[in-house]
Amino acid sequence: MTEVSLKFPDGSVRAFPAGATGKDVAESISKSLAKKAVAVTLNGDLADLSTPVTDGAAIEIVTRTDPRALELIRHDAAHVMAEAVQELWPGTQVTIGPVIENGFYYDFARETPFTPDDLPKIEAKMKEIIARNAPFTREVWSREKAKEVFAAKGEAYKVELVDAIPDGQDLKIYHQGEWFDLCRGPHMASTGQIGTAFKLMKVAGAYWRGDSNNAMLTRIYGTAWATQEELDRYLHILAEAEKRDHRRLGREMDLFHFQEEGPGVVFWHGKGWRMFQALTAYMRRRLAGDYEEVNAPQVLDASLWETSGHWGWYQENMFAVKSAYAFTHPEDKEADNRVFALKPMNCPGHVQIFKHGLKSYRELPIRLAEFGTVHRYEASGALHGLMRVRGFTQDDAHIFCTDEQMAAECLKINDLILSVYEDFGFKEIVVKLSTRPDKRVGSDDLWDRAESVMTDVLKTIEDESEGRIKTGILPGEGAFYGPKFEYTLKDAIGRDWQCGTTQVDFNLPERFGAFYIDQNSEKTKPVMIHRAICGSMERFLGILIENFAGHLPLWIAPTQVVVATITSEADAYADEVAEALREAGLHVETDFRNEKINYKIREHSVTKVPVIIVCGRKEAEERTVNIRRLGSQEQTSMSFDEAVSSLAWEATPPDLKRKAEARKAKG
Repeated sequence: MTEVSLKFPDGSVRAFPAGATGKDVAESISKSLAKKAVAVTLNGDLADLSTPVTDGAAIEIVTRTDPRALELIRHDAAHVMAEAVQELWPGTQVTIGPVIENGFYYDFARETPFTPDDLPKIEAKMKEIIARNAPFTREVWSREKAKEVFAAKGEAYKVELVDAIPDGQDLKIYHQGEWFDLCRGPHMASTGQIGTAFKLMKVAGAYWRGDSNNAMLTRIYGTAWATQEELDRYLHILAEAEKRDHRRLGREMDLFHFQEEGPGVVFWHGKGWRMFQALTAYMRRRLAGDYEEVNAPQVLDASLWETSGHWGWYQENMFAVKSAYAFTHPEDKEADNRVFALKPMNCPGHVQIFKHGLKSYRELPIRLAEFGTVHRYEASGALHGLMRVRGFTQDDAHIFCTDEQMAAECLKINDLILSVYEDFGFKEIVVKLSTRPDKRVGSDDLWDRAESVMTDVLKTIEDESEGRIKTGILPGEGAFYGPKFEYTLKDAIGRDWQCGTTQVDFNLPERFGAFYIDQNSEKTKPVMIHRAICGSMERFLGILIENFAGHLPLWIAPTQVVVATITSEADAYADEVAEALREAGLHVETDFRNEKINYKIREHSVTKVPVIIVCGRKEAEERTVNIRRLGSQEQTSMSFDEAVSSLAWEATPPDLKRKAEARKAKG
């Protein structure tokens, strides 16, 4: 073959000499494009510019500003970091260094572990290497040569990695100047294309290959971006996230704690539990009239989970229990020796409730909701405050409906989810449809039907929002039993949180033999729709705490008002103010301590109390109050009655405000 043909994004097809590389193609288009190019994609896969193109491939030239180049920038930065470490500390072994979300890391074997004090030296050396602008070049070595070369260099971990590469796969070696490493690639054209928008973040211990039986290595984490502005923005988000960390704020606000005897479960304090109950009460009101709240058992025989499929699909994430007597008296043959499971989800229990009694098509849709506590095993290293726990509460619901009702129910759920998020101030929402995974149950016909309906619903969501709601597709990310919508919201510092879901399920009703009687008096399997809005109530509260940096809206704040006195002469009046606010439904504390008022204000500001009412002799005589807001130096003077009325209205949850305004509008 003397020529190969390539397809370009504009649909054109051009011929090139056999053996032409991505760089040759870029240069044939324009010299300026060739200078900007860092890689190509061939049939969608990233490849080096030096890679020979293949006949019939679809090609795109990737420049450094292309979002796809970011992975290459980080990958190359990892290699440069490894070279810098070995230049500074000869004899250090490099092991693996992958790209991760927002950055990269490399694991090193060294007698003396690295410390944070070493990072500035490594960064400076990295900038030197980048300035050399050494080209990245690729070679393919035999397994024997690779092992021989790395063994001679004292790189025992690399020899082990070579042994782990399956037979038949090329052993690629990438050079950058004199330094080289075993790597699958691809890389950019030279180290200079990395730029200087990078920063080494931290050091940590890591076992070789993640196995605690292996040697402990030192892992150095870094982040890299295309521009300094992007790096600065990311570092700002990290700094903000640290200030907003719900675990620290939880301590300062006295909301909850965790301890070793209960790993991954929350010890709610009084104030935190008030927040939890305020969120639950709000959600209950939002469901009233449409959903019937139920409660399914916490512990169920393993046979039920075998029927549901969870015992096979999800067992590693479940907690299994037996009676203590059965454990301590194995010789007692009459002991109840059955295996039970703490429920990891509410859906099988809801199917049992639906099945209890004959259901007619006239009763559908039936919507069952539960604020059910569930338990799921998470590795101890993955636990993270309220965000990743082993025991949590789902604002869970299951809708049993006919096939014809499925689209309308999905849209109804969507409207509820978006309305709830808006009440908490979340306006940037992305809804994505996750389609069938490779490992799934159910016929292709059922999947076709469900995905068709949900695709139409997604289009309706986009159209009705007039572009305010972004939508997308996640191919292959559906549940094993059906496609689903995933709702992701953006918080105040730009982080994405996936919370709500709507999942169509044609598996569980069939497994449990659930049915309703249709208009032809035939038994018909219902469509089951799983729905969550907050997802985990604990996690959602963690998101709220971080989103508002502890400055929570008055209606959900655990302590809404502190009434503090300047002088003891105002104590009786301050008590009257506090009692009037309590009667209006607010959570109020008083502070009559013999301390200076500025000290009191600072102390209550640390615990993030939204409103501090100051009462002195003057306020008592004039029957006024002095209001200070969290985060503001301004003071507002109001009459007693006006303050009570204004704060009571401000502390009214948004759903109750809407109802009150609607009643007022009707006269």
